Amino acid sequence: MDQAHPHTPHYGAQRGRHQEHGADGQAEILDLDAEVLAEHIASIAAWLPLKTGPRQIVDLGCGTGAGTFALLDRFPDAHVIAVDTSAGYLQHLRAKACARGMEERVRTVQADLDDPAWPDLGSPDLVWASASMHHMAHPDRALRTVHDALAPGGLFAVVELAGFPRFLPESAPEDRPGLEERCHAATDRFHAEHVPHRGADWGPMLTAAGFRVEGERTITVNIEGTRSEAIGRYALSSLQRIRSAAVGELSTEDLTALDRLLDTGSPHSILRRDDLAVRAERTAWAARGCVQ
Repeated sequence: MDQAHPHTPHYGAQRGRHQEHGADGQAEILDLDAEVLAEHIASIAAWLPLKTGPRQIVDLGCGTGAGTFALLDRFPDAHVIAVDTSAGYLQHLRAKACARGMEERVRTVQADLDDPAWPDLGSPDLVWASASMHHMAHPDRALRTVHDALAPGGLFAVVELAGFPRFLPESAPEDRPGLEERCHAATDRFHAEHVPHRGADWGPMLTAAGFRVEGERTITVNIEGTRSEAIGRYALSSLQRIRSAAVGELSTEDLTALDRLLDTGSPHSILRRDDLAVRAERTAWAARGCVQ
C-alpha cells in the first residue's frame, strides 16, 4: 500500500511528503487499506525474490504500518526501521507494534525523504517502499540513496498503485451512473500536475539508479464487499476525501448524488449498498542493489 493536497495524496500505503493536517482521518483510511488488502500485501511480500530471510528491513514512507507488519509477519527474525514524515503516523504504528508484542522489532524514524540528507538507516537487507516513491519530488535521488545504503546483494521492493480504488459498479448510483469515474477524472487532473510520477514505470528508473530489476508483478484486486464490512467504511472514507478534491469540478447533479452516498443516515448511504467491491491494481518491482 503517502503529501499535501485536499485529497490527501497519502492514499495507499506512503507518505513521504505528508502534512500533519488531516492526519487522523488519513490514518483511518490507511488502516482500512491495510485491513482490506492484507492478503494482497502479504502475497507481494511472499513473492519477493530473496535468497535468505532479511534481518534488517527499512520501510520507507511506512504510514501506519501496513507494509511494516506484513514484513514482520513474513520474516519472523527481521527487525524493521519504519520511516515517515508524520509523527502522528509513527506514534500510531508504535502503538500497534506494542499491542502485537512487536515493539522490540520496530524502530520508528521521522524524516522527510525529500531532504537530500537522510538519517542513518544502517545497511538493510531489504528496503520496502509502498505507494511512496511517486510522492517524492526527486525520486531519482531517492533511488540512488537506497542503492548506496543497501547491504551487498540487498533487495529494493517498490510497490505502486495505478490509481485509487474503485468501489461502485459503473451503473451506480441509479440516478447518476458513472459518478465514481467522473469523480476520479476530476482528481486525476490534479494528480497529473502535482504527482507526475504516479503510475510511472519504475523499472527503467531503477536500472538508471544502478539496480538490476529481478522481477515485476501486477496484482489485480477485486474483492467483493460481502467479504468484509470494512469495505463499506473503506469506500466511505475514500469517497469523502475524493469529494474534497473534486468539489470544484463536479456538476451540481453529481455533487448532490455523491452527498447522498456519503450521508450515513440516508437510505442511499454507501454503507447500505450490497453491490460494493474493491477494484484496484498494484505493481511491484524487485530490484537487486549490488550484483555479486
